Amino acid sequence: MKSLFYSSVAMVALASGASAASCPAVTLADMMGVSAGAFPQQYELAEFQGLGDCTVDFAANPASDALNKRILGNGPLPTLADRLPGEPLVVAPYDQIGSYGGTLDALSNATESGTSDFMSIRHVNLVRYSDDLTTIVPNVAKAWEWNDDFTQLTFFLREGHKWSDGAPFGAKDVKFWYDNLALDSNVREKPKDYVLVGGERMEIVVVDETTVQFNLPSPKPGLLSHFANHYAQGFQPMHFLGQFHPDINADADANAKAVGFDDGYAAISAYYGNSDWMDTATPYLNSADLLAGLPAGTVPTLESYIIVSETTEGRHLVANPYFFQIDTAGNQLPYINEQDELFVAESEVRLLKLINSEVDYKAQALNLDHAPMLLEGQEKGNFTVELKPEVALPTFAFNVTSEDLEKRAVFGDLRFRQAMSVAINRDELNEVAYFGLGKPQQYIAFSPTPGFVSEEVEQSYAQFDQELANKLLDDMGMKDVNGDGMREMPNGQPLVLNLQVATQAMSIKLVELVGQNWKDVGIDSTVKEVTTDEFRSAMSANALDVTMYAKSQPLAVILGISELFQPPFDNYFNLRSAMLWGEYVDTDGASGVKPPQYVYDMMDGIDAFQAAIAGSDESNEIGAKLVKTMADSLLFIGTVKAVAPIYHNNALKNFTEFKTQSYAYYRTYPYRPTQWFLDE
Repeated sequence: MKSLFYSSVAMVALASGASAASCPAVTLADMMGVSAGAFPQQYELAEFQGLGDCTVDFAANPASDALNKRILGNGPLPTLADRLPGEPLVVAPYDQIGSYGGTLDALSNATESGTSDFMSIRHVNLVRYSDDLTTIVPNVAKAWEWNDDFTQLTFFLREGHKWSDGAPFGAKDVKFWYDNLALDSNVREKPKDYVLVGGERMEIVVVDETTVQFNLPSPKPGLLSHFANHYAQGFQPMHFLGQFHPDINADADANAKAVGFDDGYAAISAYYGNSDWMDTATPYLNSADLLAGLPAGTVPTLESYIIVSETTEGRHLVANPYFFQIDTAGNQLPYINEQDELFVAESEVRLLKLINSEVDYKAQALNLDHAPMLLEGQEKGNFTVELKPEVALPTFAFNVTSEDLEKRAVFGDLRFRQAMSVAINRDELNEVAYFGLGKPQQYIAFSPTPGFVSEEVEQSYAQFDQELANKLLDDMGMKDVNGDGMREMPNGQPLVLNLQVATQAMSIKLVELVGQNWKDVGIDSTVKEVTTDEFRSAMSANALDVTMYAKSQPLAVILGISELFQPPFDNYFNLRSAMLWGEYVDTDGASGVKPPQYVYDMMDGIDAFQAAIAGSDESNEIGAKLVKTMADSLLFIGTVKAVAPIYHNNALKNFTEFKTQSYAYYRTYPYRPTQWFLDE
């Protein structure tokens, strides 16, 4: 059996009990003679008490009662002992035991744009990656166990764990999320790839109140990694959403109509949204005419904070009084009382707010373009800016399923994509847009580059070669017919690429440089900055000639999520292309455009890759073939992998140095923001 449980020290402690001495306030800066536990930087309660030969004395945030009264739908607050699980997770702070209070000020672009940075601060899932970005550690689940062939994953939950409204949390909430939300076509029109294994559903079995099994139709060792890094939480509150679900409650529609909804599914949609993205709008929080009779303002959560108000200008959250983590001194986390998220669409205004120290933490949507002004303002503004490697690579994709059939023929010609790739002067991009701090390379889906990928594949068609680009375009029959210096399509029609850029994930300076590179070989273009929502909507509507965004995922993510190798090759929030190929696959050929055979080969390949043991010869062979197919196709054209800023106010304490400026591991999630506190 492949399993992870308590350390032997913890098991001894459970059997013998701990002494009456209070536990030392251990931090990573001063371990006070207490050994590390089975997992880095945290302990299970019995494990910590056993290692310290002590008893943890619990202490509540003095503001808990007042904060709880602001949570619409919550009743009176019981004592801390009745709010914490019987087995709380013990977190060792980085530098010091924190103090309670204050409001964390955050900045996002819009309701569902540039928000993952902020959401990651309060995020929880069954497990997470530690800050080494390698080790998976317990979180909502205290332990897990694989069977020998990776077809059964069992999670062991915490006794007495509660939702933010005080209702019990348990295995039934995991099964409810999977069976009644993730796979219910009335809630999700199509299941996400990460809830399937090789395209097939799993079976979720409730063993008992705190034990839940995922039975897989075929091996998928990366399923655990998925729960460690992804925003989609493997649980939802059955006691709350289930009252509106007809498979859970026979009175679901009546319950929904009693509070103003058309039926139960309408209520679920209103509360849970149309995706499992955590920032689905919660309009009922500020609609007085709708509040009468509603059971709550938003869905109860296990996260460290819960939303208490929301408008088109931002959100406000308060600390979850039932949160399951404590520090080594027994203080319930989080330390910071409140969070305030402001929506600002204009990048210049966001930058000004950062320079003026109006924000406590920011990384998402900060491009290297912003670094000079931020670095210059650090001392005066009492903030710190660090430049850290990005995982995602700024990438371009031509619309091979364009509604314009002439453009579709051009973009679908591999020679055109090869020409456009070698026309890009990546060394110039690196120097001008990234201050020489990046590395030019081709898009290969994986980042960092795994060992099974050769340098030759990583640099395929990434050289700067205008002569080759011109030859390829000439061979296609793309000539300058009217003498204006720009090439027309083979049928003589003009071609002007409309480069719409959302600066949340792509530097406009880089796009302008690429556009000029393409003009230098006779392909005309215009550059226009648009909002992220505008970009995503146009991309989804198959209305763009070229899509562009930062793109790539680590091996650990791809082991659990196959979307980069299945058309349209990503999700709504990121860079997609070949939308009509995706439609064809989704509808089993009923609509859309049939993809070429190599796309089906990649789809089969990613299923086989996820079923293999990472690092094995079999896995490496499959992975190398996947990457070569992706690189050879040039469906996505990479540019320069660089660095990006991470900003934090110096008043924000227990803030550690990040290894990457990345969405891939869900931003702050590995760095334990529940132990941040404000010293102002």
